[in-house]
Amino acid sequence: MKTNMAESRGNTETGNENGYEGISGNVSKLIVFPHGYYGQPKKGHLIFDACFESGNLGRIDYISEFEYDLFIRPDTCNPRFRVWFNFTVENMRKSQRVIFNIVNFSKTKSLYRDGMAPVVKSTSRPKWQRLPPKNVYYYRCPDHHKNYVMSFAFCFDRDDDVYQFAYCYPYTYTRLQHYLENLDKRNLEYIQRELLGLSVQQRRVDLLTITNPVNLVSEDEQRVVFITARIHPGETPSSFVCQGIIDFLISQHPVAISLRDRLVFKVAPMLNPDGVYFGNYRCSLMGFDLNRHWQEPSPWAHPTLYAVKRLIVEMHNCAKTSLEFYIDIHAHSTMMNGFMYGNIFERQDLFQRQAIFPKLLCRNAEDFSLTNTSFNKDLVKAGTGRRFLGGLLDDSSYCYTLEVSFYSYMPGGTSVPIPYTEETYKKFGRNVAKTFMDYYQSNSSMTAGLAAPMTREKSPGIAAVHQYGAGGTQKGQKSTKEHPK
Repeated sequence: MKTNMAESRGNTETGNENGYEGISGNVSKLIVFPHGYYGQPKKGHLIFDACFESGNLGRIDYISEFEYDLFIRPDTCNPRFRVWFNFTVENMRKSQRVIFNIVNFSKTKSLYRDGMAPVVKSTSRPKWQRLPPKNVYYYRCPDHHKNYVMSFAFCFDRDDDVYQFAYCYPYTYTRLQHYLENLDKRNLEYIQRELLGLSVQQRRVDLLTITNPVNLVSEDEQRVVFITARIHPGETPSSFVCQGIIDFLISQHPVAISLRDRLVFKVAPMLNPDGVYFGNYRCSLMGFDLNRHWQEPSPWAHPTLYAVKRLIVEMHNCAKTSLEFYIDIHAHSTMMNGFMYGNIFERQDLFQRQAIFPKLLCRNAEDFSLTNTSFNKDLVKAGTGRRFLGGLLDDSSYCYTLEVSFYSYMPGGTSVPIPYTEETYKKFGRNVAKTFMDYYQSNSSMTAGLAAPMTREKSPGIAAVHQYGAGGTQKGQKSTKEHPK
């Protein structure tokens, strides 16, 4: 503990003007003392910790008894990305009031401008909840070289709790492993779990196959839907959406049973387990943005991506397999709602067919936005899964990036954002899964084998889906750049 005391008193010398490059690790049970104090720790001398799974906090500067500057630890081996934070605070006095300033974000645009707030829980109240937006401020700060700062005020109402604050609802590697282990214990015949590969630090990349087992031994063609998530480790909402998809597909809902009878779902829920474990926002353990390396992934530097790409290429080259969908799930830090990015096709009929799934998803999910959905071929996105696989696979395959907001959604006709919860993220995932039913019902080759249509509210006809692309663009491809994340 003496080492931590010394560190807290000398943490203003960090190696560069802004103090960002000197942050190389997470704080560990760091006691922050008032300036000039050299006695034993007292109640009210806050103890910060981020040395736990998916934790991130690199430095604390004591400003006053009521105010602290907090510095995000950059992604491992890549100082460019500083967004995700996740830390605990203890040893407070009851009713102690503080202001925490997150001072070194690497991005300027943020949903904090629109009412987003960090999430908090404590040992006596283990359910995550968002802080009141009125207590959160996002502004350009002259004291930090005019960088953008997010400040939030908080009152500790108990002195014996440990409080935890995070950028968004955490979803750790261990949580995923427990979820998958519980699925194993259920011994469901229509779900198989296998080890697709290992990360640099030997963490699992799991692959789930969800289908009627008859499909795996049949000589008939296999229609495959491939879904991936968490290639960007800090985008935790993607894991909740992915779990919602899985939960629905393995349920006894009539639509889920029909989908399992006719389709093979392949789900890789976490492509960057090392980045998730270490509390990175964008990168792998070695500092790579894996979603820019699909073209030539390295078996030693990007082993998880290498394993997934190898499987997809094998499936593409298998005459028995028709890979019809690839959907990569992400979270967005500047946009609201769920939405999709798709690819540009030279043929108009292919573009119109690609627009069907987003249009149908908008019918099923009130939090999905066609306005934000777009199609592009930006060169900067050439190494992404959507762009690379869109060029590799044939014209009958559709590749999308599915985005969901870190913060909120606004249903049609409303102007008040509704903050997402863990459950509403999962609900969005369930609605994504249901939409495959609608899609294949609109395809005459599948109609005979699927059940009756679901009941939906305010549903435009299928004819309108064929006539209009996402966002209502008729007879013409709408190519736009993706919104910066």
